[in-house]
Amino acid sequence: MRIVIAEDAAVLRDGLVQLLTDRGHEVPAALADADGLAAAVAEHRPDVIVVDIRMPPTHTDEGLRAAIELRRAHPTLGVLVFSQYVETRYAARLLAENAAGVGYLLKERVVDVRDFVDALARVAAGGTALDPEVVGQLLGAGRRVDALDTLTPRERDVLGLMAEGRSNAAIAKGLKVSDRAVEKHIGSIFTKLDLPPSDEDHRRVMAVLKFLRG
Repeated sequence: MRIVIAEDAAVLRDGLVQLLTDRGHEVPAALADADGLAAAVAEHRPDVIVVDIRMPPTHTDEGLRAAIELRRAHPTLGVLVFSQYVETRYAARLLAENAAGVGYLLKERVVDVRDFVDALARVAAGGTALDPEVVGQLLGAGRRVDALDTLTPRERDVLGLMAEGRSNAAIAKGLKVSDRAVEKHIGSIFTKLDLPPSDEDHRRVMAVLKFLRG
């Protein structure tokens, strides 16, 4: 993978560069602010960017705003938000336009480097990687009662694992049910949330995020 990083904490930024290059990935640019992110993406054409939300000079939403603009300019660019905070309004903005190729992980909850690199690869390939805490808060923040109340508790469990980017097999293993049972739950979720088959939308993610739109 070719990866561009935007992270203002020097130790974390250098650590990310080191662990990714040690694993054979290319990091042509690692920035301390979001100002040069657009130019770095235009120059290096990365598969994915890793960006913090709160960056200089105001430490509010510079990184997120830059990521949203880059997704509009480069729709296939993978974006992994790597933040200390769960910012539901920002996450909803990033995910609402096109949820495929988007991730949101919390720094303090990443305990295995392999999980982080796997999540990054999944986002670069057009998949998703959402921390369970992010999923939970998004569900609470954007809740449309009429749609979600039709889901069973088990379907809600499956929905949360889908949003984390888990495969059907991983969901089945985590919930200790059969692959066939997971397929039936997912089919039911799509039906209840009015998500017909489509070549353009990532239904697994839209099942979680559809109610955030509008």
